[in-house]
Amino acid sequence: MLKNVLIIGLGGFLGTISRYLSTVYVHKWVAISFPLGTFLVNILGCFLIGLFFGISEKSDLMSSDLRIFLTIGFCGGFTTFSTFASDNIMMIKDQQFLYMALYTIGSVALGLLMVYLGQLLIKTI
Repeated sequence: MLKNVLIIGLGGFLGTISRYLSTVYVHKWVAISFPLGTFLVNILGCFLIGLFFGISEKSDLMSSDLRIFLTIGFCGGFTTFSTFASDNIMMIKDQQFLYMALYTIGSVALGLLMVYLGQLLIKTI
């Protein structure tokens, strides 16, 4: 149990740092009120978790330790659905309803699609 907690914690640490650096970089280069950094990280994270689960289901290439490191740890720290919810509340407070709707619908629809595509890509390889 402690081993798994440490593996997941390390993955989460790296995922969180990656999320932070990714969103800072995006917001540095794209200055709009739409939370593009969080949006892109969530979509990429959904694709990555699809890839990781696809690899772990298809072959012996991934140990259970690596699977929990990448999926629960890294992807769990990298994706930001708590920030997603907070961003939506801020857009509602700022009366940016169109951005909020685009962000919510786009995140859910593209997130589902990217998980599927990640798994499909691994199945076809």
